[in-house]
Amino acid sequence: MDCLICKRIEQIKKNQNRYFVKELKTGYVVLGDSQYFKGYTLFLCKQHVTELFDLEENFRKTFMEEMTMVAKAVKIAFNAEKINYECLGNGDSHLHWHLFPRRSQDTPIPGPVWWVPYEEMNHVRNKLEDEALAIEIKKLQDVLNELL
Repeated sequence: MDCLICKRIEQIKKNQNRYFVKELKTGYVVLGDSQYFKGYTLFLCKQHVTELFDLEENFRKTFMEEMTMVAKAVKIAFNAEKINYECLGNGDSHLHWHLFPRRSQDTPIPGPVWWVPYEEMNHVRNKLEDEALAIEIKKLQDVLNELL
């Protein structure tokens, strides 16, 4: 299995993914490995497909509704002013969403998250220790449980 997202999902199923937040009908909610943007979250599709149009219509509708609910939960849990949504797939061609909580002046120059240099965004100082990670996961779980 070469797919990083499939590997992460397998870790979730084996209770070995420290970033796992919650399983929904169509996907898995996980915090991002790096928390440069506090509350950065991903929603991983349960089906290994590349494009939204590859999903069966009812599954796709539910997937999009759930992703939207996860985004709302991220906004509430992490006091975001705005959410940036990204569904790219050039690096990992397994359908997944990046949900970035944004706040005023969270980047040196206003603009997309990708304007932050990769080395800065993924610096070791932006990785949470177990205790801090557990607190952030619980915040998001609590809001998701309220909304769902």
